[in-house]
Amino acid sequence: MNRFIVMGRVLVLTAMLGCVAGSWADEAKPLAEDPAVEKRLLDISGEMRCLVCQNESLAASQADLAKDLRQEIREQIQKGMSDQQITDYMVARYGDFVRYRPPVKPSTWALWFGPFLLLLGAVVLLGWVLRHRILKRPPDIPLSVDDKQKIEALLRDQP
Repeated sequence: MNRFIVMGRVLVLTAMLGCVAGSWADEAKPLAEDPAVEKRLLDISGEMRCLVCQNESLAASQADLAKDLRQEIREQIQKGMSDQQITDYMVARYGDFVRYRPPVKPSTWALWFGPFLLLLGAVVLLGWVLRHRILKRPPDIPLSVDDKQKIEALLRDQP
Protein backbone atom coordinates (compact mmCIF):
# COMPACT_ATOMS: atom_id res chain seq x y z
CA MET A 1 0.00 0.00 0.00
CA ASN A 2 2.90 2.32 0.76
CA ARG A 3 4.20 1.86 -2.76
CA PHE A 4 0.93 3.19 -4.24
CA ILE A 5 1.01 6.29 -2.04
CA VAL A 6 4.60 7.06 -3.07
CA MET A 7 3.79 6.55 -6.74
CA GLY A 8 0.77 8.85 -6.42
CA ARG A 9 2.89 11.57 -4.86
CA VAL A 10 5.48 11.22 -7.61
CA LEU A 11 2.79 11.57 -10.26
CA VAL A 12 1.34 14.66 -8.57
CA LEU A 13 4.78 16.27 -8.28
CA THR A 14 5.56 15.47 -11.91
CA ALA A 15 2.30 17.07 -13.00
CA MET A 16 3.02 20.17 -10.91
CA LEU A 17 6.53 20.49 -12.34
CA GLY A 18 5.12 20.14 -15.84
CA CYS A 19 2.74 23.04 -15.21
CA VAL A 20 5.53 25.23 -13.83
CA ALA A 21 7.88 24.37 -16.72
CA GLY A 22 5.15 25.20 -19.21
CA SER A 23 4.87 28.71 -17.79
CA TRP A 24 8.58 29.33 -18.54
CA ALA A 25 8.20 28.49 -22.22
CA ASP A 26 8.23 31.39 -24.64
CA GLU A 27 5.91 31.80 -27.56
CA ALA A 28 7.40 30.62 -30.85
CA LYS A 29 8.87 33.51 -32.78
CA PRO A 30 8.31 33.71 -36.52
CA LEU A 31 11.38 33.03 -38.63
CA ALA A 32 10.93 36.33 -40.44
CA GLU A 33 9.59 39.56 -39.08
CA ASP A 34 7.56 40.11 -42.23
CA PRO A 35 4.72 37.61 -42.82
CA ALA A 36 4.81 38.46 -46.54
CA VAL A 37 8.38 37.14 -46.71
CA GLU A 38 7.29 33.90 -45.05
CA LYS A 39 4.36 33.57 -47.46
CA ARG A 40 6.68 33.99 -50.46
CA LEU A 41 9.15 31.56 -48.90
CA LEU A 42 6.43 28.93 -48.52
CA ASP A 43 5.22 29.49 -52.08
CA ILE A 44 8.69 29.20 -53.60
CA SER A 45 9.91 26.31 -51.43
CA GLY A 46 6.60 24.47 -51.94
CA GLU A 47 7.46 24.18 -55.64
CA MET A 48 10.92 22.74 -54.94
CA ARG A 49 11.95 19.21 -54.05
CA CYS A 50 14.03 18.46 -50.97
CA LEU A 51 17.34 17.16 -52.25
CA VAL A 52 17.71 14.83 -49.26
CA CYS A 53 14.17 13.46 -48.92
CA GLN A 54 13.24 13.71 -52.62
CA ASN A 55 9.60 12.91 -51.90
CA GLU A 56 8.89 16.03 -49.84
CA SER A 57 8.79 19.65 -50.78
CA LEU A 58 11.48 21.94 -49.52
CA ALA A 59 8.83 23.68 -47.41
CA ALA A 60 7.74 20.47 -45.66
CA SER A 61 11.11 18.81 -45.15
CA GLN A 62 12.86 18.90 -41.80
CA ALA A 63 16.26 17.85 -43.18
CA ASP A 64 19.16 20.14 -42.28
CA LEU A 65 19.89 20.88 -45.94
CA ALA A 66 16.26 21.89 -46.47
CA LYS A 67 16.44 24.27 -43.51
CA ASP A 68 19.60 25.81 -44.95
CA LEU A 69 18.03 26.19 -48.38
CA ARG A 70 14.91 27.81 -46.90
CA GLN A 71 17.16 30.27 -45.05
CA GLU A 72 18.99 31.00 -48.29
CA ILE A 73 15.69 31.62 -50.10
CA ARG A 74 14.58 33.88 -47.23
CA GLU A 75 17.77 35.93 -47.56
CA GLN A 76 17.30 36.26 -51.32
CA ILE A 77 13.71 37.42 -50.79
CA GLN A 78 14.93 40.05 -48.34
CA LYS A 79 17.51 41.19 -50.92
CA GLY A 80 14.61 41.92 -53.27
CA MET A 81 15.02 39.09 -55.78
CA SER A 82 11.92 37.99 -57.70
CA ASP A 83 10.47 34.48 -57.44
CA GLN A 84 11.74 33.66 -60.93
CA GLN A 85 15.26 34.86 -60.09
CA ILE A 86 15.31 32.70 -56.96
CA THR A 87 14.03 29.67 -58.87
CA ASP A 88 16.61 30.25 -61.63
CA TYR A 89 19.36 30.48 -59.00
CA MET A 90 18.29 27.20 -57.38
CA VAL A 91 18.06 25.44 -60.76
CA ALA A 92 21.48 26.76 -61.78
CA ARG A 93 22.95 25.49 -58.53
CA TYR A 94 21.15 22.14 -58.12
CA GLY A 95 19.78 21.33 -61.57
CA ASP A 96 16.24 20.81 -62.81
CA PHE A 97 15.73 17.97 -60.34
CA VAL A 98 15.18 20.53 -57.58
CA ARG A 99 11.87 21.53 -59.22
CA TYR A 100 8.77 19.38 -58.76
CA ARG A 101 7.69 20.22 -62.31
CA PRO A 102 10.87 20.54 -64.37
CA PRO A 103 10.51 21.94 -67.90
CA VAL A 104 10.21 19.47 -70.78
CA LYS A 105 13.56 19.55 -72.57
CA PRO A 106 16.03 16.88 -73.73
CA SER A 107 17.86 16.78 -70.40
CA THR A 108 14.59 16.10 -68.51
CA TRP A 109 13.00 13.66 -70.94
CA ALA A 110 13.95 10.78 -68.65
CA LEU A 111 12.01 12.42 -65.80
CA TRP A 112 8.95 13.05 -67.97
CA PHE A 113 8.82 10.02 -70.23
CA GLY A 114 10.86 7.43 -68.32
CA PRO A 115 7.95 6.02 -66.28
CA PHE A 116 5.82 5.57 -69.40
CA LEU A 117 8.66 3.83 -71.24
CA LEU A 118 9.21 1.52 -68.27
CA LEU A 119 5.51 0.67 -68.21
CA LEU A 120 5.49 0.02 -71.95
CA GLY A 121 8.58 -2.19 -71.61
CA ALA A 122 6.94 -4.15 -68.79
CA VAL A 123 3.80 -4.74 -70.88
CA VAL A 124 5.87 -5.90 -73.87
CA LEU A 125 7.93 -8.22 -71.64
CA LEU A 126 4.77 -9.65 -70.06
CA GLY A 127 3.29 -10.30 -73.51
CA TRP A 128 6.48 -11.99 -74.67
CA VAL A 129 6.65 -14.23 -71.56
CA LEU A 130 2.99 -15.23 -71.86
CA ARG A 131 3.32 -15.96 -75.57
CA HIS A 132 6.34 -18.20 -75.04
CA ARG A 133 4.65 -19.94 -72.13
CA ILE A 134 1.64 -20.72 -74.32
CA LEU A 135 3.84 -21.93 -77.19
CA LYS A 136 5.80 -24.27 -74.89
CA ARG A 137 2.65 -25.78 -73.37
CA PRO A 138 2.30 -29.47 -74.22
CA PRO A 139 -0.44 -30.23 -76.71
CA ASP A 140 -3.81 -31.44 -75.46
CA ILE A 141 -3.96 -35.25 -75.58
CA PRO A 142 -7.46 -36.64 -75.94
CA LEU A 143 -8.61 -39.09 -73.26
CA SER A 144 -8.74 -42.74 -74.14
CA VAL A 145 -12.03 -44.62 -73.88
CA ASP A 146 -10.62 -46.46 -70.85
CA ASP A 147 -9.80 -43.15 -69.06
CA LYS A 148 -13.27 -41.76 -69.80
CA GLN A 149 -14.89 -44.85 -68.27
CA LYS A 150 -12.74 -44.53 -65.13
CA ILE A 151 -13.71 -40.87 -64.73
CA GLU A 152 -17.41 -41.62 -65.18
CA ALA A 153 -17.18 -44.43 -62.62
CA LEU A 154 -15.53 -42.09 -60.10
CA LEU A 155 -18.18 -39.43 -60.65
CA ARG A 156 -21.00 -41.95 -60.19
CA ASP A 157 -19.53 -43.22 -56.93
CA GLN A 158 -19.54 -39.72 -55.44
CA PRO A 159 -22.40 -38.99 -52.99
